[in-house]
Amino acid sequence: MATRVVKITVVTDFVCANCCIGQHELLNAITFCKDTLHLPLAFQLEHLPFRLLNSVNDDSPKVERVDFLTTHLGQERFAKLKNDVSKWAEEKGIPISFKGVVSQTTRAHRLCQKAYKMGGQKLQIPILCAVFKAHMEDGLDIANIGVLADLAESVGLMGREEAVKFLESDELEKEVNDMCSAARSKGISGVPMTIIDGKWAVSGGQSSEVFIQIFKKLAAAGIHSAPSPFAGPVMETGICV
Repeated sequence: MATRVVKITVVTDFVCANCCIGQHELLNAITFCKDTLHLPLAFQLEHLPFRLLNSVNDDSPKVERVDFLTTHLGQERFAKLKNDVSKWAEEKGIPISFKGVVSQTTRAHRLCQKAYKMGGQKLQIPILCAVFKAHMEDGLDIANIGVLADLAESVGLMGREEAVKFLESDELEKEVNDMCSAARSKGISGVPMTIIDGKWAVSGGQSSEVFIQIFKKLAAAGIHSAPSPFAGPVMETGICV
């Protein structure tokens, strides 16, 4: 059977716990479909930026994430978010937490867009995963140029000095701003938003099983016949911050 190329575009933000969860689940689903199910699919991934916290600047005074989210969401909503994330983290063995400070993500998004321009998904995915881990697991400030430069070097994207020079410039800042504005103009107000083949959208941090079922339907449909893999409306999940 001929291999069908599946284009996946993920609109995401690094301050979003559900985006981090969705990233893990999507990559796990792709690996399972390729290595275990051997589906005749080739995946092309591109991650686009979104900013949930427009009121926070790159160099804003630092506020603890727990304090910010409690104020922003209210105690009840934050408690539910924390419980949901903690349950998933325990099940998967991935220590996501809410420690650390609130960070604007423009610099991190610029770095990820630079990676995509340099080498597509092969370079973008490693730095994307590294930034998520740094913020969600290690509690690091991902607005900090030194932190991001260390991450860029650690995944082999570029040397630390080159990364610092890039991050201190305004390269790709306009592009990232335009991408964030374009996402909102298309009606995206929450992330993650996963768009498959430019036709179908899945919102929220979905489980790998959701993606596996979609990919199985796409594989069965073949290259030239591609009905919507969804039986119902777009799948929604809870709040993402």
